[in-house]
Amino acid sequence: MKKHAWRTWLGAVLIAVLLGPGRGAYAESGTRQPDKPHRIYAITYRGMTDIEKGFEDYFKSRKIRVEITWRDLNLDPTRFPGFIEEIRAIKPDLVYTWGTSVTLGIVGPYDAVDPKLHIVDTPVVFTLVAAPVLAKIVPDAKSSGRNVTGVSHVAPTETQFRAMATYRPFQRVGILYTPTERNSVVLLEEIRELGRKMGFTTVERKFRLDPNRRVTADGAGDLVREIKGANAQWLYLLPDSFLGTQAKDVIIPAAMAAGLPTFASTEQLMETGALTALVSPYYMVGQFTAHKAKQILVDRTPPKDIPVETLKRLSFKVRMEAAEKLSLPPPISLLNYAEIIPSGGS
Repeated sequence: MKKHAWRTWLGAVLIAVLLGPGRGAYAESGTRQPDKPHRIYAITYRGMTDIEKGFEDYFKSRKIRVEITWRDLNLDPTRFPGFIEEIRAIKPDLVYTWGTSVTLGIVGPYDAVDPKLHIVDTPVVFTLVAAPVLAKIVPDAKSSGRNVTGVSHVAPTETQFRAMATYRPFQRVGILYTPTERNSVVLLEEIRELGRKMGFTTVERKFRLDPNRRVTADGAGDLVREIKGANAQWLYLLPDSFLGTQAKDVIIPAAMAAGLPTFASTEQLMETGALTALVSPYYMVGQFTAHKAKQILVDRTPPKDIPVETLKRLSFKVRMEAAEKLSLPPPISLLNYAEIIPSGGS
């Protein structure tokens, strides 16, 4: 790895994204509000997050009247038929979906849509989808070609891995993932390809499945120790939904005990105790998602004409408590643009 070249490259990228236009990633059009509230049917994956707070606050601050019906999948895909039936019964103006699994369950992959199983007539805006093109939610980020648009929350994979190398050069990266989450599977393939380009290999382990093919946390700590034992120099935390439920209590403690530094792909994973991350703040992801919903509901823009985008502003975070425990302080040059989370900080 060419450490100094990557550091220079990353610094330029981060300065560009962090010092971008002060008004953020979108601007307002000031269109007239309708007399009746817009009805939104919203489905989360495992409860409310800062994304939903940002989503709701966007409408409140702009005095756009909305009525939101909140539903939660609670990691149970058997609930999809009930959601589909309710959407068809109440006929909302817009459907909001959280994450790859929920979005695919509601709209289906673009090349395998079944009008009997998926929503096709109601506009859908998704959020927190790491790789919407790879997951086949949209064929192209510029236009979905369907009644769907949304926001991705994850920085480009190559940008993340170059950020990781800026902190600590590596030749082997550990990946722990859920084999039944399509998002994780497609991102893993992208990482393998990136490894061939950048000159690193992956140490991969899958979360185990029970006899009913439901993912389980059994043995997760052992999997982390296996990754360390295979000489991985980082544990990269994918935007994997199940991993997110286990990171704070299982994955991060096991990695810290093994002396394995962790790089988080999302703000939520960073908050579970990871060493470092390059992330989009969840609250701002929610605001950006609401902006796209506003384009559909107020401006009457067809979803297919609204590009799928990622926030332009990213934050490189470093948790000093983890750095001290791992005896892995950040390089001095990184301190010029990183957001430092002090020991005892959240």
